[in-house]
Amino acid sequence: MTQEEDLLSRAKAWDQAALAKIYDRYNTELYAYAIKWVGNPGLAEECVAETFYRFLDVLRRGKGPDRYLRAYLYRTAHNWLVDQHKQRPTANLQDVTENPHATVESDEPSPLEATLHNSRVTETEAALSQITADQRQALILRFIEGLSLKEVARVMERSVGAIKGLQHRGLAAMRRVLERGVGDDGN
Repeated sequence: MTQEEDLLSRAKAWDQAALAKIYDRYNTELYAYAIKWVGNPGLAEECVAETFYRFLDVLRRGKGPDRYLRAYLYRTAHNWLVDQHKQRPTANLQDVTENPHATVESDEPSPLEATLHNSRVTETEAALSQITADQRQALILRFIEGLSLKEVARVMERSVGAIKGLQHRGLAAMRRVLERGVGDDGN
């Protein structure tokens, strides 16, 4: 039995320490994933809360995953995000990383460096918004969240080969968007 399977087994028995460990282990990364999709801290927090509520609910009913907890939680969060998008479409993907230059005054970028960085972030966000939702999800999970191919496949409920294809097509589509200019409609 793997460590994750043991943790899940204990969680199914309502072991409070196991449930707390699961929350502590995954809440921050689920929040980061959600905020990349919705760009709204309140909705991202709501997503994490709802993800863990749904997880506890399936455990209470004697169901839930026996393996691949991380993939299960990401899939639950993703389903909630898709439901929310259908109910109230949100703005494009937003950059939510901390400003690495805010701590030490001498490390602040020059206005030119800051402008170039912001331009690249904006172009990348715009390019991500112009590829398919499946391609975007695969790229975010793989390259921003750092999940392995197998983990992305579990989250998206597809084969590793399908994820490789989505990843390849998504990167190629983003490259085309960036080469023609993000705001260019192709004319």
